[in-house]
Amino acid sequence: MSVVRQRSVAALRPETEEERARRVSARDFGILVVLVAMAIALSASSSSFRTLGNVANMLNQMSWEGIAACGATLAIISGGFDLSQGAVYAFCAILSVILAPHLAPFGAFAVALLVGFGFGALNGGVIAYGRINSFIATLATSYVILGFATVATGGNVETTAVGGFMVMNDTYGGITIAAWVFFVVALLTGVLLAFSRFGRGLYAIGGNPEAAHLSGISIPLYRIVVFGISGACAAVAGIIGASQAGSADPGTSVANTLALTAIAATVVGGTSIMGGEGAIWRAVVGTVILELINNGFVLLNLNPVYEDIVNGALILLAVGVDQLLRRRST
Repeated sequence: MSVVRQRSVAALRPETEEERARRVSARDFGILVVLVAMAIALSASSSSFRTLGNVANMLNQMSWEGIAACGATLAIISGGFDLSQGAVYAFCAILSVILAPHLAPFGAFAVALLVGFGFGALNGGVIAYGRINSFIATLATSYVILGFATVATGGNVETTAVGGFMVMNDTYGGITIAAWVFFVVALLTGVLLAFSRFGRGLYAIGGNPEAAHLSGISIPLYRIVVFGISGACAAVAGIIGASQAGSADPGTSVANTLALTAIAATVVGGTSIMGGEGAIWRAVVGTVILELINNGFVLLNLNPVYEDIVNGALILLAVGVDQLLRRRST
């Protein structure tokens, strides 16, 4: 057999468990080194970075982004993308504000959460039964959902003065309720992904949909549920945003950027954009890294214009490293 033929056969063979373990270990080690290095560099550059107040502020600011990233991670591991998270965020934020005077804050939050799950489940159904690419399907529904939000408000900002609505700004143990909600969502989705049959099914679908189908996994049902969870995460993020501000706006910039920010955090954390690999803790690490960059620009008084450039370069680096590790394992 020629050398070229041998290389072609080697490239087609499935990845062994040992090779996969080495690649995943390298990615784990690398992203944690980046996180620690950034924290050390910022600690040395600014004494304000090390204060408990700054740490609590970072946790609060990244709470809704981290929650969205948890949902995005589940979708990406299953081999899909959810670009409707920003629209769901805006709609559910507005819904919670409108319903607060009638259902009390927590009743409004519960309804908004259910609506967010419903939007996500609808996305999953369109993708599964309509056989439409998740990128296109969720992009289309994001316009529809955001359109409903604009119609509901007439394009105006909705506000509320209902007592207890701004509960997400309250603190417990020096940390805001919003940050505690982030911890809970990360824990629940992490356990679901790592220790449940549903989580194993997501890995199987993202890694090899045909094999997953042959093994008895109901791919349409998994699509509906995983996108439902992604929509619910976006709804929780919207509830936090509305609660922190006491208002909601269909024209908020978050509606256009949340989905991309969540995907960025997922990719930077080391979850493979190809599907079938990843973890919720990676989404958390990716969110922290992006927040460290933002916090560093503020503390060091750097020109914020360059922040997007740094974030974009970091995403390219993360994807490039993932592809390099994949090629080296074959």
